Formats: sequence, C-alpha cells, structure tokens
Amino acid sequence: MSAVTPLNTALIIFVRHPELGKVKTRLAKVIGDEKALQVYQLLLQHTRQVTLPLNCRKFIYYADGVPEHDSWNDPGYTKRQQFGDDLGQRMANAFGELFEQGFKTVLIIGSDCYQLRTAILDDAVASLNGHHAVIGPTFDGGYYLLGMNHFIPELFRDKAWSTDQVCQQTIKDLSDLSQTFLMLKQLHDVDQAADLDVNGIAI
Repeated sequence: MSAVTPLNTALIIFVRHPELGKVKTRLAKVIGDEKALQVYQLLLQHTRQVTLPLNCRKFIYYADGVPEHDSWNDPGYTKRQQFGDDLGQRMANAFGELFEQGFKTVLIIGSDCYQLRTAILDDAVASLNGHHAVIGPTFDGGYYLLGMNHFIPELFRDKAWSTDQVCQQTIKDLSDLSQTFLMLKQLHDVDQAADLDVNGIAI
C-alpha cells in the first residue's frame, strides 16, 4: 500500500454557486431564499477556512459552471466542472478523474457541514494509510466525507441519494467487497431549519 503524502492526496469539494433561489432549497421553504443564501455563503466560507490549511491538492467541482473569479481563487485550489446524470455519477466521475491523474488517495466533501474541522480532515487522510476507505457519517443518514486509496466504483451505484439510507448502503458495499474502512465522528449537516440551532447558526 502506498504511503499517503501531500503530493499524492487529492481533496474534492463539491459546491454550487451562491445564487438566490438556487441553494439550500429545503431550508429556503422555511426561512426564505435570502436567509438560505446567507446560510450557504456562511457554509462556503467555513468550508474554505477548514480546507485552506490542508497540505494536499484541492479540487473545487462546481455543479453549475466554473466561474473565473470567486472565493476559491486561492493558490492550491483547482476548479473543475461536475458531470454526470445524478450525484453518484458526478462523484464517481470526479474520483475516477483524479485516480486516473495519478493520485493515490482521494477524498470528497460537500459544503454543508458547519461542524467539519481541519483536524477531522487530517485524520481522514491519515486513516487511508491503513484502510481502504474512510467515511464521515451525518446524523441524517448520509455522509459528509468519503475517501479511498483506490477507486471503488460500486460505492456510487444503486444508492438512494439524499435519503437516510446512503451511509448504510455504502457501508454494506464496503463490507460485501471486503474493503477495510474507518468511521469518523458523526456530524450534523445543515439542510433543515432545525439544523441551524444544532449548529449554532443564527441568521
């Protein structure tokens, strides 16, 4: 097994443009589009702050076109476009692209986890020295992080995306494939109005 080093580790960050009426739509149904946009901008800022110190290659994958100038213009971030018919295909394509590029370990996060910390990301990277995969579960049944030290395409197929089944389905796949994995601490995403209080977000 290859050692995990900054040179051969890639972090994928899936984001959307912070546009009114197009982000945090479930949250917006309760607090309105403008406040939902403020929440998403806060989440993007937090994601940038916790990933900036990481000593690895970072790739911002946009769901809706790659802008020339935005908050991800810092050195160390490379901008790319998501492609695929659903979330699973888009993630699989991003992982496959980076493994084909020569990276030995690849991880993905979104921009919805206000409880995410740099230390958690460091632990996730380090865990791939001794495990095939790493998962950061969320309390709503999904995951805030997924990483692996070789491409496992089965993890992106036949999943009930955006439901409380995704994490358990992913764990079952890893077990069925005899892949070793580490579970990180469980965190809260920000998707519903109740998540604002849990995360200490006042808008």
